[in-house]
Amino acid sequence: MDVLILLGSSSDLETAKGCTELLKEFNVVFRMVVASAHRTPELVEQNIKDAEKEGVKVIIAMAGMAAHLPGVVASKTLIPVIGVPLSSKNTGGLDALYSVVQMPNGYPVATVAIDGAKNAAILAAQIIAVNNDKLKKVLSDYRNKMKDAVAKANKDL
Repeated sequence: MDVLILLGSSSDLETAKGCTELLKEFNVVFRMVVASAHRTPELVEQNIKDAEKEGVKVIIAMAGMAAHLPGVVASKTLIPVIGVPLSSKNTGGLDALYSVVQMPNGYPVATVAIDGAKNAAILAAQIIAVNNDKLKKVLSDYRNKMKDAVAKANKDL
């Protein structure tokens, strides 16, 4: 398994769908678990330990509101962590963004945009592709498809 996706709540599944769809498209093996930094900290820690044993290369942690999950994960492992701050009704996700991006020195969390699950998948794949030429090619083809879509849009204008 290459990627562990941790969701702070099952209500985050819809946003996570963009991430899982891209990882499948890239043929990146992943596992997804709901584990809250506040409600089930033992489950978070167990999943991190399991990820280390399984050779997971990247952990994606998605959380809203206080969004402590990515930081807690980063404090427990040396596996690179990508944090996805999730939007909420109250603040639109700014609280989550600040919680994820404001990590103390020594415990970095790569942070994508609010609800940026797709970019988390792409960044995870790029990290893995450092030592995987086949995945580099898949990512290059993906970018070329996006470029072609822009060219088509301009042609259709």
